[in-house]
Amino acid sequence: MVSKFLRVKCSKCKNEQVMFEKSASTVKCLVCGEVLARPTGGKAFMTGEGATEV
Repeated sequence: MVSKFLRVKCSKCKNEQVMFEKSASTVKCLVCGEVLARPTGGKAFMTGEGATEV
């Protein structure tokens, strides 16, 4: 099973950010601080808009 990097768009400020699909820590937007993803023990739960593969 191969993990990927994803481009996630912040729903608050529309900033696009690259993150790891299986993130082990909470990922926040670098511009406004909104939470984009939360760890779940496997694939991260995405809270941002439209995750696309990089």
